[in-house]
Amino acid sequence: MDDVTELDARGLLCPLPVLKARKRLQPLAPGALLAMLADDPAAVIDVPHFCAEQGHELVEMTGEGPERRFLIRKGG
Repeated sequence: MDDVTELDARGLLCPLPVLKARKRLQPLAPGALLAMLADDPAAVIDVPHFCAEQGHELVEMTGEGPERRFLIRKGG
């Protein structure tokens, strides 16, 4: 099983969840996984857009209600 780096971005508003994810992904090797929790309603739009623009893969987005979990695989 892959090691997963965790990021709790709950309570942060746009654009902070994406900025924190970018900072957390920087030192990781290509292919590494980042799991981010976020409750900002804009994150459901911002995170997929961030991944597409930066070459990362959004492996999954799960959750009910305001809290979502994003699993991001760092691109190479």
